[in-house]
Amino acid sequence: MEYRRLGKSGLKVSVLSFGSWVTFGNQMDVDGALACMTAAYDAGVNFFDNAEVYAHGKSELVMGEALKKAGWRRDSYIVSSKVMWGSIPDPKPTQRGLSRKHIVEACHQAMERLQVDYLDLYFCHRPDPEVPMEEVVWTMTNLIEQGKVLYWGTSEWSAQQLMEAYSVARQYNLIPPTMEQPQYNMFERYRVEVEYGRLYEAIGLGTTIWSPLASGILTGKYNNGIPADSRMNLPGYEWLRKMLESEEGQRRIQKTRELSKIAEELGTSMARLAIAWCVKNPNVSTVITGASRVAQVEENMKALEVVPLLTDDVMEKIEAVLDNKPEPIPFQ
Repeated sequence: MEYRRLGKSGLKVSVLSFGSWVTFGNQMDVDGALACMTAAYDAGVNFFDNAEVYAHGKSELVMGEALKKAGWRRDSYIVSSKVMWGSIPDPKPTQRGLSRKHIVEACHQAMERLQVDYLDLYFCHRPDPEVPMEEVVWTMTNLIEQGKVLYWGTSEWSAQQLMEAYSVARQYNLIPPTMEQPQYNMFERYRVEVEYGRLYEAIGLGTTIWSPLASGILTGKYNNGIPADSRMNLPGYEWLRKMLESEEGQRRIQKTRELSKIAEELGTSMARLAIAWCVKNPNVSTVITGASRVAQVEENMKALEVVPLLTDDVMEKIEAVLDNKPEPIPFQ
């Protein structure tokens, strides 16, 4: 396993990490979660990602029970949560958003569900336009000073919003965000590769990227249609099926078919290639992977073997298929 600093912080995260999303609490019980987390931990993974909204809090409950059963030393792993949407269906106004009240209460609830005394990483799970930036930065700083959070960050914030938070922190001598959790994969590139381009050096931004397989498209499992056992056939995933069947979705499937040929030439799988491609980016601190079976965890971990195979020539072949390299922002 390779470990990278989370931005300019001193924290080292495994370049591959494990996220629960809605799988824990819906498709997996504690024993299933423990098996997958143990497989990841034994492979060197030290970061486990979660959020209050995942399965309406059940995801954190399952992970917390799994961590308790695992019995790992607390100083050997990193656990996170994200705050914004609330942990119950149809939350009241005070049970969602980025107000000081909800951030603090959600932090306490996350620690209780995850059965930890502090959160290593705590993310603002999307911006909240109704809350002043000063309130968010002050609240996160207070949680860090109280020892309840070690590092705070954001998820899917624009570069402008990140710089506003950073400026507020510097103005009032507060603690700025350390990391951002954006979507990044072969099809979603602009924000990580261009929009945040200057922030990696300017403020030392770290990234914990999600969806490296583009909702499963980049595994190649949809190359010949939607399998009968696909999650797209489950209630609540209609949006995913609609996206896949759209014109853009079909273009992505066609590109995945072509990329699969490159994976075959390298003697690897499409999923490993897609994850390795994300790892190849030095501005990616960690790639959050997901799995519902131990075999999937083991498959994802093997992506590290593919990274050295991504030579300049191979990367050029991939670029030729993708044909979506974002244009840099012209210097003003």
